[in-house]
Amino acid sequence: MPNKDPDYYEVLGVPRDADEKTIKDAYHRLAMKWHPDRNASPEAEGRFKEIATAYAILSDPKKRARYDARGFEGVAHYNQDDLFRDIDLGSLFGDLGFGFGPGGESIFERFFHGGGAREARGEDIRVNIEVPLSLVAAGGSHPLNFGRRTVCPACRGYGTADGEPSPACAECGGSGHKVTSRDRREEGGGTIRFQQLSVCPVCHGTGTAVGASCARCGGTGEVLHPERLKLHIPPGIEEGMTLRIAGHGMPAPSPSGQPGNLYVNVFSAPDPRFQRRGADLWRSEPIALDEAVLGCRRIVPTLDGEVSVTVPPGIQPDEVLRVRGKGLPRYGGDGRGDLNLRIQISVPQRLSEEERVLFERLREIRRGGR
Repeated sequence: MPNKDPDYYEVLGVPRDADEKTIKDAYHRLAMKWHPDRNASPEAEGRFKEIATAYAILSDPKKRARYDARGFEGVAHYNQDDLFRDIDLGSLFGDLGFGFGPGGESIFERFFHGGGAREARGEDIRVNIEVPLSLVAAGGSHPLNFGRRTVCPACRGYGTADGEPSPACAECGGSGHKVTSRDRREEGGGTIRFQQLSVCPVCHGTGTAVGASCARCGGTGEVLHPERLKLHIPPGIEEGMTLRIAGHGMPAPSPSGQPGNLYVNVFSAPDPRFQRRGADLWRSEPIALDEAVLGCRRIVPTLDGEVSVTVPPGIQPDEVLRVRGKGLPRYGGDGRGDLNLRIQISVPQRLSEEERVLFERLREIRRGGR
């Protein structure tokens, strides 16, 4: 079954009469979600390309008019250079630091012109970190310490004592294997030659001459290098969101290749005051029995300092009081969540004699004086 042509309005999630600002805001929100620097899922790059293409068409009045008139056929003749010639996609992300790749290439070059030979890249590194809720609320930098194997500077990754590529093995000519032959005569006078392929006994299949190894890396061509980075945490970062730091993964298999990427999964650190649920914060607030009956005022903590909250008379156990706007910023800048107080009523386990008398009197009153 042939693939369905994309509906670019559906891709951005906007109505067909959307104005320029609505289209731009939708693109920014979706691109932030699917940008491969932040989203490590396998489909992220494909979704990002589709979102960027939709924005390139719908943000240009001429291209949009052709698309509205003839659908996908009206814009199918545009190549990528035509679509993105006058659009700076990277400018929408410049303040967050992922408009460019490790080699200085633009978003367009990275995702629409290949961005380098993927087969030569090193392996990616994935780490988990916890950041305090205060940093989630305000955003900012967070130190990240990790270790990764990098190309040995002494041998330039070749693993040799002189820092040069090892010459080909003289025994196998660099193939890593040897061919042995033997002939067998047939009864009719003919000869059949048999050949056997085996691993070279001198280089053990490497194809290179055995020589002195690099003293620093022991011949592996890699050394463990501790790194310290400052990771940018955007305000309201979602729980478990992945940030991508290009070029800080494992070294490439060959000295000429590109290193892999570092993927950092960001989680909220436990906070004894709150539990996080998306952009909302939750807190159990214990109150005394008399406070629940008569009402009271409570001073409760927030991420911005303390606030006074009115507890209405007759509040019930597990009832929730909402303090609007005192949660976390919503990722992408769409307001703030709330602080929710779940009321826990504390019933006294031991009473003084005077308290017992008063409670008994209260019980008589509530029963109608019987």
